[in-house]
Amino acid sequence: MSALLKDYTPTESEKFMNAQQQAYFRDKLLAWKIDLQSEAATTVETLQEHNLNAPDLNDRASSESDRSIELRARDRQRKLITKIDQALKRIEDGEYGFCQISGEPISLQRLEARPIATMSLEAQERHERREKVYRDD
Repeated sequence: MSALLKDYTPTESEKFMNAQQQAYFRDKLLAWKIDLQSEAATTVETLQEHNLNAPDLNDRASSESDRSIELRARDRQRKLITKIDQALKRIEDGEYGFCQISGEPISLQRLEARPIATMSLEAQERHERREKVYRDD
């Protein structure tokens, strides 16, 4: 995070998604992306170091299970990086922080908790209720 934004926290009293808020969330997203990429590099190194040719069947099964878990986690991280990139693009386009359904501002609290959010809490809840209804059919 840049030195200017290090002690900054967006507030409701400011104009929504002003330049400082955009910079704050851009920095937050970029830092998150760097952390995920670093974890991914560590995962790749770890997977390359482990030997799947263990002579004991139980050891081999355990290693394969661990590897599968690591790869699933890595896949989730890859998808998350894609969502971070999409959020960064929305900042560039001036669309960040606004619900893609209603066009209303997404609360700063929600963006702090989930900076990749594309919907307001209300729109997200409606979306999840509809999804649940269709899944139950």
